[in-house]
Amino acid sequence: MPTTARKRPRGIYLLPNLFTTAAMFAGFYAIVASIGGRYSEAALAVFIAGILDGLDGRVARLTGTQSDFGVQYDSLSDLVSFGLAPALVMYTWSLSSLTEYGSLWGKVGWSAAFIYAACAAMRLARFNTQVGVADKRYFQGLASPAAAGFCMAFVWTIEKFDLSGIDVQFFTPFVAVVAGLLMVSNFRYFSFKSWPSSEQVPFVWIPAALLIIVALVIDPPRVLFAIGVLYLLSGPVMTLWGLRRSREKRALRGNERGEE
Repeated sequence: MPTTARKRPRGIYLLPNLFTTAAMFAGFYAIVASIGGRYSEAALAVFIAGILDGLDGRVARLTGTQSDFGVQYDSLSDLVSFGLAPALVMYTWSLSSLTEYGSLWGKVGWSAAFIYAACAAMRLARFNTQVGVADKRYFQGLASPAAAGFCMAFVWTIEKFDLSGIDVQFFTPFVAVVAGLLMVSNFRYFSFKSWPSSEQVPFVWIPAALLIIVALVIDPPRVLFAIGVLYLLSGPVMTLWGLRRSREKRALRGNERGEE
């Protein structure tokens, strides 16, 4: 008697997908808040989306509820929360004001926003094709949540100084384009997925974490922006340093072979 193939269940896992849906809702709310001129709320909503995005995968792994549907749904949620939402927030906040200087400058504004959104989509597509192949310790290119966090920290910090997007309208395109291009670059960034490597950590981590928490409570936007800038720069610095070390090793091997 021929064996029949076992049918896969049609249902989906509720708990991790609820976190994914909440993350997408936070990204959608950021867009709505920016349309209403509540830019600090919009920036905060994107950060909340980042926290929820980090939780859905962990919940799925802890409960053993990973699924192909969850992976694809999470990717689409990331596109909304970390691709479209930051692009539209920056456009409504600052980039749209460039139209005051003529149609050419207006095109520069929406083009910068589109470049960011398109690069976020390509970054997510590349990540999906590299699952199970790439080194989990590093990201190839800036992760979309980190890029979104950097851009939203920039918006939040400017608002904290009682300024508006119009005051930095010529600088915002560079922020959007640089963040977008870094997402599709080959720079390596620490993923922190395998960090720490054990349950025990050095004691100095506790006061360091305490200082970061206190700083975030005192001035969240500026501290987040400083962390974002440092992480943004870490990719090029780490990649260039690695290339230099590899060149030195090759030169050393060449000298050793020459001496032989």
